[in-house]
Order: sequence, then structure tokens, then C-alpha cells
Amino acid sequence: MDRTADASRSAVRTALATDRRGVVPARGGRERGSAIAEFVLVSALLLIVALGVFQLGLALFVRNSLISAASEGARYGARADSSAAEGADRTGSLIRAGLNDAFAGDVSASERSVDGIRVVQVVVRAPLPVVGLLGPAGVLTVSGRAFSERQVTGARS
Repeated sequence: MDRTADASRSAVRTALATDRRGVVPARGGRERGSAIAEFVLVSALLLIVALGVFQLGLALFVRNSLISAASEGARYGARADSSAAEGADRTGSLIRAGLNDAFAGDVSASERSVDGIRVVQVVVRAPLPVVGLLGPAGVLTVSGRAFSERQVTGARS
């Protein structure tokens, strides 16, 4: 009885393993070579995600560097013995030292009154850094403000 049971199991396995033509497919069957295709698709997707994260990190680094330089330039220009133009020059030199000359192309400074308080404002307009041909194109505008010391020294004299 065991022999007939084994023979019938073997026949069922062979019937299930054959395709419509009655041919037993090679090991792996239709799945053969799919690992390469899956690897290519997944790695391309991961590469796009990695480049997107790198693009975001680079844009944030440039933005934070420009904000820091604009704030430092505004503080420099707000000193009692300095001017707003010197603050703009200081901002430009900090940007050139930290990033690139292309980011220091449009730096302006002005002294203005905000709610009755005189402040020095430095505005930087720089291109948004783009990795490759993909990514956002445009201009990044940041500013820094500082309390003008001249209003304090001017009030005493």
C-alpha cells in the first residue's frame, strides 16, 4: 500500500510541476533572471531618493550659511563706528569665504526704522544650488537685521 501511495504522490507532483505542454520547467521557471531586474528597479529608486535628500541638505546648508553671513554683516554694519555699506561688504566676504563667489553677487544693506527703532538690514539674493539638471531652480532671498548702535550714541550727544 505504501508503494501505490508513493506512486500516486509522485504522479501528482509531476502533474503539478508540468506546464500546459507537459514539460517540466527548469528550476526557477519564469522567475529566472528577475533578481537582476528587481535590483535595477530598486537601486534606481533608491538613487533618486538619495539624490533628493542630498539636494535638500545642500539647499538647507546654503540657506543657513547665507542667513548666518547676513546676520553677522548686519551686526557689523550696526556698530557705532561702522556703516550699512561696510556691513554689506562684510557679508559678501563671509559668503565668499564660506561658500562661493556666485552666492555673494547680490548683497545689499540699508538702515531703516522698524516700529520706531533703527535697524541695519542686510539682504542677500543668491541662486538656489541644484544638483544635476533636476531640482528647484530659482533665487534664495535671506536677510539679517541688527539694532543700530548709532541711535544710542546719537541720543547721548
